[in-house]
Amino acid sequence: MEASILEALRGLSTPTVSNAIELFDLRPRNEGFMSPEIRCLFPDLGVMAGHAVTARFAARQAPATAASRYASWKHILEVPAPRVVVMQDMDDPAGVGAYFGEVMGTIHRRLGCIGAVTNGCVRDLDEVRALGFHFFASGACVSHAYVHLLDFGTPVTVGGAIVHTGDLIHADKHGVLLVPKEIATDIPKAAARVAEREQRILKHCQSPEFSLEELKRLLES
Repeated sequence: MEASILEALRGLSTPTVSNAIELFDLRPRNEGFMSPEIRCLFPDLGVMAGHAVTARFAARQAPATAASRYASWKHILEVPAPRVVVMQDMDDPAGVGAYFGEVMGTIHRRLGCIGAVTNGCVRDLDEVRALGFHFFASGACVSHAYVHLLDFGTPVTVGGAIVHTGDLIHADKHGVLLVPKEIATDIPKAAARVAEREQRILKHCQSPEFSLEELKRLLES
């Protein structure tokens, strides 16, 4: 994905991008985004747009064996930057221990990652926020417990969405969205079309000549 495309996407909110995607009729409108349980912890950092690198972890029990973090870091570098780590917490319930905190945030930032997304919890919020590293998670927790890497590079399910390594992630204070790569270059123009239509509706609602008949026409056009 060209840097100019990612830059254009960073200029749009997730609701705007979501509306634009609907114009292409590529997937059902109730798919392609994560549920609200995956919250933006640093909304002031703005929009995050990058390529997913996936992994699974657990923390409740001490592991007999674990996947190599070193191998996972080498794998991350095979994915085009900027990168977004998308991690599925396999504990039930999730969130007993954080994989990401200040140390992992710093390491992954050095590896060209701009944020982490997980159905589990994260920690060291002040320190990570100071790095400019995005966190999207179910919440914060105090411990890493017995956290260990299970595997990486395989599909993960986070917030009800299936994510593959290489998928295009777009996220902000509203939540996390998957952008189909085949239409990524067309999203800004599509978003402009959506915005133009919405402005006509908003302008009419604020007009002294407002009428239900004209509103109906605008909504149906």
